[in-house]
Amino acid sequence: MTNDYQYKSVKSIAPDSPASRTIIFPGDALRKINGHHVGDVLDYKFLSYDKRLLLELVDPNGKIKLVRLRKTEGADLGLEFETFLMDKQRACANKCIFCFVDQLPDDMRQTLYYKDDDVRLSFLQGNYVTLTNLTDRDIERIIMLRVSPINVSIHTLDPELRSYMLGTKIGSIGVNAIKALAKARITLNCQIVCCPGVNDGAELSRTIKELIRLGDCINSVSVVPVGLTKHRHGLTPLKSFDREHALKTVRQVEKYGKMCLKKRGMRVFYCSDELYMKAGRKLPKHGFYEEYPQLENGVGMMRLFIKEFMDELSKFSKYSSELGIGISRKTESALQDAGQGIRFSIVTGMAASKYLTKLLKIMITKYGNINGKVYNIRNEFFGESVTVSGLVTGGDVINQLKGRELGARLLIPINMLRSGEEIFLDDVTTAEVSETLNVPIRIVKQDGADLHRAIVEVSLSLER
Repeated sequence: MTNDYQYKSVKSIAPDSPASRTIIFPGDALRKINGHHVGDVLDYKFLSYDKRLLLELVDPNGKIKLVRLRKTEGADLGLEFETFLMDKQRACANKCIFCFVDQLPDDMRQTLYYKDDDVRLSFLQGNYVTLTNLTDRDIERIIMLRVSPINVSIHTLDPELRSYMLGTKIGSIGVNAIKALAKARITLNCQIVCCPGVNDGAELSRTIKELIRLGDCINSVSVVPVGLTKHRHGLTPLKSFDREHALKTVRQVEKYGKMCLKKRGMRVFYCSDELYMKAGRKLPKHGFYEEYPQLENGVGMMRLFIKEFMDELSKFSKYSSELGIGISRKTESALQDAGQGIRFSIVTGMAASKYLTKLLKIMITKYGNINGKVYNIRNEFFGESVTVSGLVTGGDVINQLKGRELGARLLIPINMLRSGEEIFLDDVTTAEVSETLNVPIRIVKQDGADLHRAIVEVSLSLER
C-alpha cells in the first residue's frame, strides 16, 4: 500500500461499534465515505456523521471493498487508525523569538524538541497554532467543515511585527487567516505571549482593539508573560516582566476586560495567574473567570484549584459519607490526634508555594495537628526565573529535598509529569525520586479536592 493508505489503515475496531458489525478488518485502509475522499481525521469525522454511509476501503492486497452501514446520526464508526490524524502531522516552521522549545538544553529526549503547528490538533486537542502554514484551500475547508473552536497564537495582528516575533517572512499569512476565519464566524480562542519592549504597552492595546473589532467570534484571549530560561545562548535578547511592568499590564488587560463585560456580558480578555503573581496582585475571585475558558494557559488555574480545595473542605467538615473517605466525628478526632512530627510533605514550584502553604494552614486550623510541610523548589534546571510547578524537574526535587524531613508521603502535583506517565521533564521517574529520597509518593491531580483528599489520607495513614 502507498504511504497515503498506511496513514488511513485501520488499526483496530471498537467492540459493539457500527463498524464491528461489518466486513471491515484491521489492515483495511479507508478511502472514501459516500463518494467523498477521506484525506484526514477532519474529513473522517465530518463525512461519517450521517445515518447512512457507503464506505470504500482498500484491503492489504489492494482490493477495493464497499461497505454499507446504518448508525445513529453523529455516532462514531468505531474505527481506530494507524495514525491519529490519518495524515502526516504538520510541524512548526516558525522560529519564534520566545519559543520555549528553543530554550531547552541540548541533551533532553528528542520528542521534547518537536514543535507542532497543526490546526487539526488545535480543534481536536486544544493545541495553539499560528496558522502560518495554511493555504487558501485549507482555510476554505475549515470554513466548509465548520471546524470550531480553533486555538490561535496571536501575539500581535501587525503583519510586520508578527513576522518578526514568529521568526518568519510570512507572519501576514496567519493574520489574513485569522481575519478570514473571524469573518466566517469560526470561534477563536487566542493567546498573546507578551514580551516587554516588543508587543506590550501601546502595541498590546492595538492588538486587543483589533481583536474586539473582529467581533463575537473571539471567544477568549489570554495574555501570558514570556517565559525565559537560562538556556538562551544565541537567541534574540528578551526581558522578563518585573513587578511594576506586570502590574501595569494586568491593569491594562483588566480595563479591556471590563469593557467587554459591559458590552458582551463576558470579559474575553484575561491575564494568566503568573502575571498576577509577578505583579504582587491578589488573584481575582472565582466569578471573575466565568467559565474558565483559558485554563490551559494558566488563566484562573490557581483560583479554581483553591475553590475546589475549599469546597472539599466544606464537604468533609459536614461529614458527607458520599465522599467515601470515612468522614465522621471519629475521623476528625483522629486527624486532631495524628501525632507529632511531619506526616507528609508537598512539593511545588516557587510561584504556587504561598497558596499551598495557606491551604495547608487552613486545614491545620480546621482539624488541628495535620503535620505537613510545603517545599518550594527553585528551578535550577531551567533557571530561577522559571517559577511554575509544571517545569520543575525530578533532579531539582531530589537535590533540594535530599536530607530533609519529608514524613510518610511526598505529594507531587501531576502537572510536573509527562501526560499519562510518571516521568519528569528531565526523564527522572517518580520511582527514582521515591527511592532516592526514601519516601512513598502520592501524585496529586490538578484538582484542589484531590489535594485535600491526599492530605486526609496520609494523615490517617489510609492507602487509597
